Amino acid sequence: MSKEFFKAVENRRSIYGISKESTVSDQRIKEIIEHAVKHAPSAMNSQSARIVVLFGKHHDRLWDITMEALRKIVPAHQFSNTENKINSFKSGYGTILFYEDKSVIESLQEQFALYKDNFPVWSQQSNGIHQFIIWTALESEGLGASLQHYNELIESDIRNEWSIPNTWQLIAQMPFGKPTAAPGDKEFKPLEDRIKFFE
Repeated sequence: MSKEFFKAVENRRSIYGISKESTVSDQRIKEIIEHAVKHAPSAMNSQSARIVVLFGKHHDRLWDITMEALRKIVPAHQFSNTENKINSFKSGYGTILFYEDKSVIESLQEQFALYKDNFPVWSQQSNGIHQFIIWTALESEGLGASLQHYNELIESDIRNEWSIPNTWQLIAQMPFGKPTAAPGDKEFKPLEDRIKFFE
């Protein structure tokens, strides 16, 4: 296994300080996402993951929508921290929206009733793999990203804003951009408590 792969895995961190600059072209970002979506594994090759990428004014609009949604539920006297957090995401270059197509999952549940309860779980696992591949690839290109989950608050408004199909379920949002700050220190629990080897 190449050292570069493991270095990329190690360097993939949650980066919250990002700017409206990119270290690579939009075309390169598109290539990364297309490659991940094409080659990421999925249960029974279901390929249920769906991706929406927002650049420029579309990226800004997403976080305006999120801010508006949060303003309705966060008390005004506590809103400054929330506002700063959302503005930090809006300060980025773009956002990737991760979805799962429920129609694909439901179809598999009908075809393979014995595994009915497993397909939603497997679809989430596959979506996580998509997120990891894209996140790690962006890091390898010098971009910082983080993973956010404002799903229930914004899904309906996003669907209306960008005509997202009704069968697509929002899983996560990944704002990205050129890093403006390094990630904080990360603590690791003892590996001997997390792994067992039998030889």
